[in-house]
Amino acid sequence: MQSSLKKSLYLGLAALSFAGVAAVSTTASAKSYATAGAYSTLKTDATKRNVEATGTNALYTKPGTVKGAKVVASKATMAKLASSKKSADYFRAYGVKTTNRGSVYYRVVTMDGKYRGYVYGGKSDTAFAGGIKSATTTTTQTNPTKLQNYYLKDVSKNTLWTAPKNTQYKASKVSLYGASKTDPFKVDSAATKTREGSLYYHVTDVNDSSISGWIYAGKGYSATATTQDLGGLSLTVSDAAATNDNSVKVVYRDANKKQVGTATWITSLTSTKSGDAVKTTDQNAANQSLSAFVVAAKPANFKVAADYAAPATTQYGSTLYVDVTETATSKINLNVDTVVPITTEGTDGAAATTTDVQNPLTKGTKLTSADVTVSGFDASVLDGTKGSAVAADGIGTAIEGAKLAGTKTYYDATGAPYHYEFSITKAGVFATDNRAATYGDTMNAYYTATLKSGAASTTSSSDNWIA
Repeated sequence: MQSSLKKSLYLGLAALSFAGVAAVSTTASAKSYATAGAYSTLKTDATKRNVEATGTNALYTKPGTVKGAKVVASKATMAKLASSKKSADYFRAYGVKTTNRGSVYYRVVTMDGKYRGYVYGGKSDTAFAGGIKSATTTTTQTNPTKLQNYYLKDVSKNTLWTAPKNTQYKASKVSLYGASKTDPFKVDSAATKTREGSLYYHVTDVNDSSISGWIYAGKGYSATATTQDLGGLSLTVSDAAATNDNSVKVVYRDANKKQVGTATWITSLTSTKSGDAVKTTDQNAANQSLSAFVVAAKPANFKVAADYAAPATTQYGSTLYVDVTETATSKINLNVDTVVPITTEGTDGAAATTTDVQNPLTKGTKLTSADVTVSGFDASVLDGTKGSAVAADGIGTAIEGAKLAGTKTYYDATGAPYHYEFSITKAGVFATDNRAATYGDTMNAYYTATLKSGAASTTSSSDNWIA
């Protein structure tokens, strides 16, 4: 009996001890959670509250140290969003809670709405830190040199946005109600999406200033480009949809009657019918007659006869076959033939000294568009019928009349700047040196490079005819 009592007391004490431990454990666990203060909506300019993840903290349904907080996006996921190249993975901060431990948690949502929750933001509710940091979602770019007379390629498809898509939370499409395909637009600013690098123009309808917004602009306007890549914009009024009643299909054929390209001319008239004759006065949306369109729309590296005129028998709904000649464009190697250094005569019998610069030009160096800029040269003289002899005399005259300016600055051992000036080495030899060349070949011109004091004052060019 005494043994049974001892055993009962032992078990009772063990139970009490376990209960005590459980109680202590429960109390300690309860004390391990933080409590969050009242929710506050952020009032500052919404566009100033764009943030990006740093990848150091996860995203939670509640402030992360509060009881019941669940993970919305893990730390690993937040790290992926931090290194993302998509604007959709930026966040907008819109609310805040502070715990009793002084930790600030911001309420955030991704630009596409996929992730929403609380992320640790440091110890201050006036600056982003911890798991997020301020983000610049767009980068301002220089306006194009051409600001007027742009058109929407397709009013039904190429819409405007209140901000480049996903660079602001809930960026939306602008209503184009009332806009016509003939409405010209003007550009007033340009920007790229920081992560993607895609270019957008902010444009306004000249006929209705209430229609204004951002539109993808492709590579942007270039004054030197032969063709423009402007995204949803065009420099001409868009044509209507092609039908048998308003269009003529143009098929380009080479000397072997092989098809090398097609195009479709669409009249701006609305009264024509299939089978009607195309009049010389009929024009498309770009104010081109059929004949002018045929010449302008030729495939690359082919040419149409300069005096081309569409047959008077051409009808709407028909196919017009046009014979073209294959062309080729030559390039020119700009070779350094002679280098003239800066030499200083010695005094009192001392030998002359020569200025040494780092990485100087040497005989045989081929200059590129990064080395020189060329003015006064008409590169169209390099275009001709493929395989035919080049007009070397004419090209020689053109290249000898052009001016080359060095674009690079060289330095001597003391850090003093220098640049090179260039002159044709020997006049009249270009035609002789290139007498066997045909269009499409690379030819050679030779220059004397003279070192001069001072930094280069020009920037690199985009002369794509320089080999």
